[in-house]
Amino acid sequence: MRRIYFLLPNAPVAKAIVDELLLAHVEWRHIHVLARAGTDLEGLPEAKLAQYSDLLPALERGAGVGAATGMLAGLVAMAFPPAGLTIAGGALLAMTAAGAGFGAWMSAMVGVDLPNRRLARFETAVQAGELLMMVDVPLQRVEEIESLVRRHHSEADIEGTDPTIPVFP
Repeated sequence: MRRIYFLLPNAPVAKAIVDELLLAHVEWRHIHVLARAGTDLEGLPEAKLAQYSDLLPALERGAGVGAATGMLAGLVAMAFPPAGLTIAGGALLAMTAAGAGFGAWMSAMVGVDLPNRRLARFETAVQAGELLMMVDVPLQRVEEIESLVRRHHSEADIEGTDPTIPVFP
């Protein structure tokens, strides 16, 4: 999946684009609109916490660092077993999984309060009143969707795509 970014001047343009995307078989759950606080989105699909916060990238980083830390602690415990205990592969696996879970949990708690770094380049435009539309589509549909929007809405600024997005948001 790829995330395409569009900057739009107002909600009626965004509504027209959403309608066209739905007719092009882009699911509602793959369209996200972000606006400054207090903007009436008139029934548009609002961006959720997973889109506008740093939750998912922080979760990924925390799980990776936690798993590495848990594995390292398990290896140290295997090399230097405490007071006559025998630590084997199962304990190493358990410590790795526990570290990944703990790291993901702790970093998600921090990431939920941080703004999404990928959206920093749009901050000025959004605060000026423009709407940011994010559309998640398979790689082979990126050009099709961009040309659809370009063909019918010259006022929409196509701001490019992200190379990858998480599968589950």
